[in-house]
Amino acid sequence: MSGNEEMAAAWDGPEGDHWAEHADRYQASSSRHRAALLAGLDLGDRSAVLDVGCGAGTSTIEVGRVASAGTVLGVDLSSRMLALGRAAAAAEGLDHVRFEQADAQVHPFESASYDAAISCFGAMFFADPVAALANIRRSLRPRGSLALLAWRDLDRNDWVGAIRGALAAGRDLPTPPPGAQGPFSMADRELTTDRLQAAGYVDIGLESIDEPIWFGRDAEDAYAFVSTLGITLGLTADLDDTAQAAALEQLRQTLAAHDTADGVLLRGSSWLVTATNTG
Repeated sequence: MSGNEEMAAAWDGPEGDHWAEHADRYQASSSRHRAALLAGLDLGDRSAVLDVGCGAGTSTIEVGRVASAGTVLGVDLSSRMLALGRAAAAAEGLDHVRFEQADAQVHPFESASYDAAISCFGAMFFADPVAALANIRRSLRPRGSLALLAWRDLDRNDWVGAIRGALAAGRDLPTPPPGAQGPFSMADRELTTDRLQAAGYVDIGLESIDEPIWFGRDAEDAYAFVSTLGITLGLTADLDDTAQAAALEQLRQTLAAHDTADGVLLRGSSWLVTATNTG
């Protein structure tokens, strides 16, 4: 039985399907944040690396190019995204890069088998974050490292806040409480530090990465994508036709206001969370 039944149903279902269909765009949207994580990794060509919530495998493959004589395992809940990762690795001849459908919260990873574990915006969705982080830690060798990206608070992330504002339609939208399962579960520095300590990590650090999120080549391209997102569908589902049309027009205008020479860019802020296994 999975430790994240609700998330498993979403990610190996509609949510994962949407990501798989738009994998290139999703990966491009946060590429500047992912680059900051990868730049900070201290990997050798023989490193063994675990990629948690690997999605379509972009980060897994990027690590695999560095750890060219090592082993790299990407795990995710979405079978469709994992299939994309396997195909991409095969196309590059990266035989040492593997993908497995697994819930990292409860999966029986081989103990002390990885030099590093990474996660690009995948660690925020655990039902029991301490149990999940502890399970990942047990897969690390003594003094093995953890490096993950997680979103900071909503007010610092216009790529969500601006969409919510555009689609509010006069409603007072709730803000998720600190630590609640979801994209902002690791936004609170003290709570995230406490959870990592409870999971057995030391040398914990949180560094802010402030880079924009890219939504499309121009406003119309961005709207064609953003209008299909789960947050957009969810926030407009209960509106009548007139209110829904007005909200979507406001969304279109919001995206147009962020159209630049480099595409539609909205402010984004994440934590680069680093920690070390004991031993």
